[in-house]
Amino acid sequence: MLTLQYVPSDELINLDSERKVGKLLKIIKQDKIVLMEGRLSSKEEAELIEKTMEEIDRKFKGIEIASLEPQIKKDFASVLRDSIFKMFFGNKRGMTVMGPANIIKEIKKDPNKLQLYTSNRRGRK
Repeated sequence: MLTLQYVPSDELINLDSERKVGKLLKIIKQDKIVLMEGRLSSKEEAELIEKTMEEIDRKFKGIEIASLEPQIKKDFASVLRDSIFKMFFGNKRGMTVMGPANIIKEIKKDPNKLQLYTSNRRGRK
């Protein structure tokens, strides 16, 4: 059975980077695919990858991660509005999908969708 776990931005907003990364990695190591509201900062994503590399073993093969961000118009008013939104609410726009590399074979991304290809895990309990 494939398990998806939704993580709203409200659950992560008050956590520091280390605790946020730890929470996400704990979910992923339970063989769950995380659907996270918003995106990680580049620093947090680097920390997640670094922490993942430290924990790779026979059972845990790593993670796959991809983010989808809404297309933003490039006119001055839209850029200003988006900057103000990010300043007050953080990077809540968009969505991030991540999960264990032994389940997610590939994530294909285009501007409007993510395609998630999973491995066939039949016969495994």
